[in-house]
Amino acid sequence: MAPTQVLLKGLILLQKKHVLDLTDVGADLWDDANDLFGNKVKLQLISELVDPATGSGKTSPEVAISGWFLSFDGLSAGDVKYEIQFSVDSDFGTPGAFLIRNHHPNQFFLKSLTLSAPDGSKIHFPCESWVHNTSKYSSPRVFFRNQVFLPDSTPAGLKTIRENELKCIRGTGEGTRVPGDRIYDYDVYNDLGNPDAKPELKRPVLGGAKLQYPRRIRTGRKPARTGKDLSESWSSDDMYLPPDEKTAKIRSSSVLGDSIKAFAHKIVPAIKTFYADRAASFESLDEIKALYEEGIDLGTCVNPLTDEEAKKNVRSPFTLISELTTTDDANAGLLKYPLPQILQGDDDTWMSNDEFARQTIAGLNPMLITKLETFPPTSSLDPAVFGAQATALTNEHIQTQLQGLTVEQALEKNRLFIVDYHDVFLPYLNIINAQKNKRTYGTRTILFLSNEGTLKIVAIELSLPAPGEKGQRSNRVFLPPTNKKDWLWELAKAHVSVNDAGYHQLVSHWLKTHAIMEPIIIATYRQLSALHPILLLLQPHYKNTMAINARARKALINAGGIIEDCFTTGRYSMEMSAVVYGLSWRFDQEGLPADLIKRKMAVPDPNAKHGLELIIKDYPYAVDGLNIWDAIKNWVTDYTDIFYKEEASVAADTELQSWWHEIRYVGHADKKDADWWLKLDSKKNLVELLTTVIWLASAHHAAVNFGQYAYAGYPANRPTIAHRFVPEPGTKEHDEFLQNPEKFYLSAISSRVEATTVMTTIEILSTHTADEEYLGERKSENWTGDARVLAAFSNFTAAMREVEHQVMANNKNPSLKNRHGAVDGYTLLCINSKPGLTGRGVPNSISI
Repeated sequence: MAPTQVLLKGLILLQKKHVLDLTDVGADLWDDANDLFGNKVKLQLISELVDPATGSGKTSPEVAISGWFLSFDGLSAGDVKYEIQFSVDSDFGTPGAFLIRNHHPNQFFLKSLTLSAPDGSKIHFPCESWVHNTSKYSSPRVFFRNQVFLPDSTPAGLKTIRENELKCIRGTGEGTRVPGDRIYDYDVYNDLGNPDAKPELKRPVLGGAKLQYPRRIRTGRKPARTGKDLSESWSSDDMYLPPDEKTAKIRSSSVLGDSIKAFAHKIVPAIKTFYADRAASFESLDEIKALYEEGIDLGTCVNPLTDEEAKKNVRSPFTLISELTTTDDANAGLLKYPLPQILQGDDDTWMSNDEFARQTIAGLNPMLITKLETFPPTSSLDPAVFGAQATALTNEHIQTQLQGLTVEQALEKNRLFIVDYHDVFLPYLNIINAQKNKRTYGTRTILFLSNEGTLKIVAIELSLPAPGEKGQRSNRVFLPPTNKKDWLWELAKAHVSVNDAGYHQLVSHWLKTHAIMEPIIIATYRQLSALHPILLLLQPHYKNTMAINARARKALINAGGIIEDCFTTGRYSMEMSAVVYGLSWRFDQEGLPADLIKRKMAVPDPNAKHGLELIIKDYPYAVDGLNIWDAIKNWVTDYTDIFYKEEASVAADTELQSWWHEIRYVGHADKKDADWWLKLDSKKNLVELLTTVIWLASAHHAAVNFGQYAYAGYPANRPTIAHRFVPEPGTKEHDEFLQNPEKFYLSAISSRVEATTVMTTIEILSTHTADEEYLGERKSENWTGDARVLAAFSNFTAAMREVEHQVMANNKNPSLKNRHGAVDGYTLLCINSKPGLTGRGVPNSISI
């Protein structure tokens, strides 16, 4: 007897191209016309059961979406929905996937399909993907229902299509990528320069034996005319990304990427024009503060959009100015900066030595401070090249500042610390300082943990290499003044800040989050099926990362970009980040507990909270961070326990093993032979690995990114560039300094153009969008149909609420003195945030 027919009713939710791309308003009419002539969008269900006749999953008849041009509004702005019906045999089984073929000329953004069975049960297919014309694909697009399986547990009807889908995403490693391609592949950083335009814009390749570096997404662009190892430069229109890495235009998170582009290409030139007839340096600190009250009028300096730019929907610079400005002034060209948190209390506190020290554990870059094991500090640089005298620091410099302790006692009691940029910067200083108007040192800052539990600066050392290839380095030691302000001391602090600002932006921020995550994302989509539980776990932590990285390669870290122009490291910025990666990056030390132990800021203690004892008990970044780390680890443990019942199941997971192998041997190929890589042979190692990935994408990035404007929005607090050395007594520069110390100080740090350029950049980077998704949130409906997963995630959400409660409680505790300073309260790891510039919030991903 033939099986009876069952009717499955479906509801499709999508967004059309003309809504998401306002420059192509005719797209919908063209699609409507094609639909009327029979070129339709068609769907076909695939069962989890095998069809004995084909050996693959049973399939339903193909069904076209009817009434394309009669669509009605969906649940949110821009959504449209269509009803569809499938007739299947009663023994069809559970639909586990569906194929979709788009015969329209234009792509659309498919959000979901929901099937309703006659018994009232529903099957959800979350999609969130661009679907291009079927000619763009070697096989139809496939989407799976919201149930995940390890490879060996895959329903028989889905096994073949699971494998084929991964092959489509991997590609062949050849050819130029074009719009519509869904291919994830790897390449080195050979596109940061533009030597075809100007020889001075040539930059070395990052990635390979000479300069080790993580890999980026491969675009397949042609080689540069001036060097086969370099990629030709791209225009803003040919920036390949797999389509699903491009956030839909209707979403506000995409606006931030467009803002970077508009700022770099329109507003930076306007700032330079505005200041062209003025002195390069600020005349006084009050002039900087006037930027928050009076702003700068760029109206006549901004070049409006060309007709071609308007057609391409390039963001208007005047729109960006209005969003960045804190005034209702009718002047569309007035760029008026919001008052940063560093100045919202006592506007002189930022300059105090105590605040300078506090920011090493509760500021923008709290992950460099290290406990001193010996004093004076040592150097790992070759003494045959840099000279035998690694330091000029002696016990006598700091002895009287240790509250009655000897140096040896302070070391023994774990009271001495260092922020050390000596070895990172010194090998590059001769070429950095040979650049026009760029002068800096290799710095060391020595700190003492006082009886009150706060840090005190006790010495700063500024070092320069010998001017030739070899010779004794030059070391100068500066000590804090005892009572009155000493502008030479402030200059020494400024040079420390310049080192810290460069390292923060290039290493703590870009390298250790953006660059490290990109090959992990690529490997995930190449090796883990959409049916894999680990992809479901990690996917929210990848949102918008590759898109913002591509924008950064175009406008921030590129040759002649904002980083090179406004940071002392200049044209050597990215090269130096590669050197740091090659010398010291280790995946097994990127998780917070391992990082704290590496820096001697904590010691393992199985009886202590988190299994660690902090050396500085009131270390806001570490205290809040460890609470988040443990919550993530508990969530990952609960989640993986659902799918990996036995230790052997980790090693038996072929997709998981291929994923980790590719991260090591391809994504981080230059480090593949290191012996510190975790072996993915146990549930414990799997949990550690996944917790580290989520930590880097969320809390680590939040800690170094969303406080940028709060701390560095006042450029005197964190200058990014130095133009002059600290003057030596008896020189003309010293005489000039004595005549007006404040003016000399300002001439030595970020200029008007550099400061306002950086201020605007970090205001954009520090801003949360309205559609931000924070740790403990999953805004996508029906992201899983597994009740066990939902219960575990509910516990994680509750844990995030508790973390936030604890952060706020600690910030109200007056005994925790390191949380109180010029920026009152350490909020960078406070989980949630309102949209805008808040100095708090931990999003799931590196979305800006």
